[in-house]
Amino acid sequence: MRKGLVGSSRLIMAALVGSALAGCSTLPSAGPTAAQINRALRHDNQTGFTIVDIDAAAAPSLAFTPPPMGGLAKLDRVGRIDTVGPGDLLEISIFEVGVTLFTGASTDSPAQGGAFNPSARGTQLGTVKVDSAGDIQLPYIGRLAAAGKTTSEIERMIERGLRGLSQRPQALVSVKDNAHNVFYVSGDVRQPGRYTLGLPRERLLDSLARAGGTVNQPDDMVVRVTRGGVSEESRLSAVDASGAQNIALLPGDRIELFNRPRTYLVFGASDKVSQVNFGANNVSLAEALARTGGPSERLADPAAVYLFRYAAASGEASGGQPVIYRLNMMRPDSYFLAQRIGMHDKDVIYIATARANAPGKLAQILGQLFSPILAVRAVTR
Repeated sequence: MRKGLVGSSRLIMAALVGSALAGCSTLPSAGPTAAQINRALRHDNQTGFTIVDIDAAAAPSLAFTPPPMGGLAKLDRVGRIDTVGPGDLLEISIFEVGVTLFTGASTDSPAQGGAFNPSARGTQLGTVKVDSAGDIQLPYIGRLAAAGKTTSEIERMIERGLRGLSQRPQALVSVKDNAHNVFYVSGDVRQPGRYTLGLPRERLLDSLARAGGTVNQPDDMVVRVTRGGVSEESRLSAVDASGAQNIALLPGDRIELFNRPRTYLVFGASDKVSQVNFGANNVSLAEALARTGGPSERLADPAAVYLFRYAAASGEASGGQPVIYRLNMMRPDSYFLAQRIGMHDKDVIYIATARANAPGKLAQILGQLFSPILAVRAVTR
């Protein structure tokens, strides 16, 4: 009986060993080995990718580049912020001397002897709204085209309209509520809303400061400006206080701030497979690897670290040819090169699995399979 059990167990062990050896090519793995990637380049390259070794000659083309200027500078143009527009509420006062039009008699009361009063008299005409056509309506004068005029120019227009009706009239015009010289801030800011443009030339960063700043990390934020129906955007971190992107604001500008973090992905034989936010204006390949623990000491082939990227052609903002950049971290100089290589949004880092892991995995699988059989043999002896 025992001989039969022993013979059966040997047959089962032989069958399992044979099937396990036949399945070595399909052992569990974190991804392809370096040899498999090279084989795919030659025989199964459906996307047309190329492999470029990262060395001293290739590193300069992959070095950090200044943040893209974006399109905000395209919107910059000269404009005025001191003119009146539709929707503005104006306060108008008229001052007269001698014979007055708005204040009635020009003499004192009989109790004062009826003497002529040469002092100036002021009359508040109340609040006047600039209509949708850009006009205002005033008594004795009629309609005046106020849109596009400064308050000083409107004062001169009123005074000309009162000539012959009042003695030496003078007008004083001020903006009570500004609906024209305004800008709008929305999105991920602390105080979104409508803001009035000040006479000192306010710029984009000034507007965000008035709105309380961003609620997220500036490196993850994108600012979009819409002017005259045209929208352009840029990374907030790329807008420098003294740069061309910090454009001067104009009436009607709409500024939106929203969160769009740049990320990269890490796959393969790493201790932490994940999606990682940049969290900074620039991130090097060395920093990107360190954030996820780098190549796993147990699984990885440090001579085969790959950076997958669509390499845009000169003058293109995105797209381009799929390229795999290969870094050999067994070379000491590769650590210097990795510090010079700048990461791009949506880059993929892949750390190849070491070929030497296959025998170890096979032994582990065989051990798990044969443990029950060995136990049976121990019992039947």
